[in-house]
Amino acid sequence: MPNAEKIAKVAALKERIQDSEALLLTEYRGLSVHDATELRRALSEQARFAIVKNTLMVRAAADAGVAELQVLLDGPTAVAFVQGDVVATAKKVVDAAKKFPALVIKGGYLDGKVLSAAEAQSLATLESREVMLSKVAGMLKAEMTRAASMLQAIQGRFLGVLEAYKEKLPGEVTDEPAEAEPAAEAESAAGAETAGDTTTDDEPGQPQAEPEGEPHSEPEGEPEGEKE
Repeated sequence: MPNAEKIAKVAALKERIQDSEALLLTEYRGLSVHDATELRRALSEQARFAIVKNTLMVRAAADAGVAELQVLLDGPTAVAFVQGDVVATAKKVVDAAKKFPALVIKGGYLDGKVLSAAEAQSLATLESREVMLSKVAGMLKAEMTRAASMLQAIQGRFLGVLEAYKEKLPGEVTDEPAEAEPAAEAESAAGAETAGDTTTDDEPGQPQAEPEGEPHSEPEGEPEGEKE
């Protein structure tokens, strides 16, 4: 019957498995304590590298719902519990395997699938998250630049239409006053001629002479036929 210490270790391993983005399993037979410590430090930003007991790891994997990991738990095992960039971690593990021949990649676990040794190593050949994000950012920047250029072109065309309309509009408005001015001048000239006809050559203040041939007479009496 398992004791409390083993139960606690299994629970801790189960929690690590569930909190990890991926798992990279290695065999560390012949790896020195110094080399293991150096590798642990190299992976500290992306993963937690720990030596595990296969029996406890099998139980923890079964409790976490990934019992298929048992096929990789043979021989001395050290696991990189990846919590950051999986590709960057795989690159560092592969580089460490080249530097420390005693470190052998046995396989991994990613997205609900157990990876073979070759599949786990192939992760190191992929582009890292930083590179992918950089490319995506570059694509977005290019799209934004193109969209801005299109917007500027549309705005320029719109302003050109407004300018053309603005140049045309004042001519239509000023044509009416130009046509109205001759009419106003004609009316002014007609008024001046009328005023000139009513004036005489007599000096101001002198009474006007009565026209000849029209003798002044008293009013005639009432016409006949109207008397009562």
